[in-house]
Amino acid sequence: QVQLAESGGGSVQAGGSLTLSCAVSGYSARTYIRMAWFRQAPGNEREGVASTSTGGGGTYYADSVKGRFTISQDNAGNTAYLQMTSLKPEDTAMYYCAADFRGGRWADAYAYNYWGRGTQVTVSS
Repeated sequence: QVQLAESGGGSVQAGGSLTLSCAVSGYSARTYIRMAWFRQAPGNEREGVASTSTGGGGTYYADSVKGRFTISQDNAGNTAYLQMTSLKPEDTAMYYCAADFRGGRWADAYAYNYWGRGTQVTVSS
């Protein structure tokens, strides 16, 4: 059974930094593994924040986080990270990890088979 577990959320002031982690278990080793981070604020749709993959599949960021967030993944595809710097109040949301990309646009939530439960990030002004 595949499980994703996020950690590292918390409350910070604007301009601060946080690093989120996503541990994947029960996932068979594959050559090409794409993982992604999404976020969802109350009343908003879930939006893709960043995505990366092993096997040279490319790394992508939402325009709103480019230059501030960095996604990374260990070579085995078992752990993904999201380094967040220069945080803004508008970054406040529940952040979710997603894995097992089925194809299509990286930022489409339905393109991923597995999800974690999320970790809350709150940025105060």
